[in-house]
Amino acid sequence: MNDTAQRPDRPDHENPWAMQLVVERVRADPSAHVDVVEAAAQAVVQLLDDERARTGEWAAEVRHWREGWIRKVVRRADGARWEAVQELPGVTVAHGSARVRAFVPGPLSPLPKALGKLQVGGTEFPREKGSSADGARVDVEITPLAELSSGKTAAQAGHAAQLLYEQMDEAAREAWRADGFAVRASVPAESDWAEPGEAVRVIDAGLTEVDGPTETARARLRA
Repeated sequence: MNDTAQRPDRPDHENPWAMQLVVERVRADPSAHVDVVEAAAQAVVQLLDDERARTGEWAAEVRHWREGWIRKVVRRADGARWEAVQELPGVTVAHGSARVRAFVPGPLSPLPKALGKLQVGGTEFPREKGSSADGARVDVEITPLAELSSGKTAAQAGHAAQLLYEQMDEAAREAWRADGFAVRASVPAESDWAEPGEAVRVIDAGLTEVDGPTETARARLRA
């Protein structure tokens, strides 16, 4: 399976849409980078698989967004601001030390006030810890050739997990669904990255943090 996150964009005059992702930040006890990345990917797929997104009250918004670029914007929230965004429609995933909420896609402007108050740039979390998701059915690999912030990495992992989910047959989806759509995130060696194999591939457009079209992430079913 080979795919990219590049899809025909909507006309320039149309307000672009995005899926917002919010990471809880506890200043005194910050989440681990890898937990944030894995939770973000999991939250994206859980939202897409939710019956409300497939056939229910979120379906029209999700369909409109998926027909264009699958933009994702990662923000961070502390304390009361984290609690405030729980009132907006979406799905929250708790994984390891991290909590991430994925929101029903919508226009980049105007945003709901609770989301518009949250910062995007500089979203970074400690990287000392490795993944503990050894039993996950899906591997998400992040490029070793570029330095990405935690926020950017979380968005790219979300793209990769979404593309894999969209390409799966229903039997594979059901098995992954039973696992809560867990993923294991890692950064491979450059020699391993040179051989993509049967992975879905995310080509970032280069709007933030990378220069020009850049392969940023991959996802595959684990052997």
